[in-house]
Amino acid sequence: MNVETSLSPVAAVETHTPHAHREFSMRFTSSGRGARLARHLVSRRLAEWGHPCDGHANETLTLITAELAANAVHHGHVPGRDFHVRLTVAGQVLRVEVTDTLTECAPQLPCQEPPADAESGRGLLIVARLATRWAVLPRPGAPGKTVWAELHLR
Repeated sequence: MNVETSLSPVAAVETHTPHAHREFSMRFTSSGRGARLARHLVSRRLAEWGHPCDGHANETLTLITAELAANAVHHGHVPGRDFHVRLTVAGQVLRVEVTDTLTECAPQLPCQEPPADAESGRGLLIVARLATRWAVLPRPGAPGKTVWAELHLR
């Protein structure tokens, strides 16, 4: 049994097409462990797809995933509900989507940085600075939302 199927109630889904479009999709438990696993598996998939772990694209999208997954766990958690991560590569565009089941708490970019001694409040600022584009969309057909971010490679 591999790591992905033993740690999640739903096995990972991965698709390949001949036009450099790849997709990885998986549900994770809404916990710190689930967020860490999401970050790890996104980095691993990117490495398998030709974006080395120590490369800019992998490091950047892994950090974005870590922030979005942490937000899903801390701000989008509904007891008994998982969050979902979808990673796609289409040509020169890397995209990560994190979906949770809490509709009421839509993330917004803060108007200013939190005080230097604040222990939180920088996640979306990090995402906004690293991503080429990002947005929040309602979850289609169910309660919740999807926060996505794209990284356009040169």
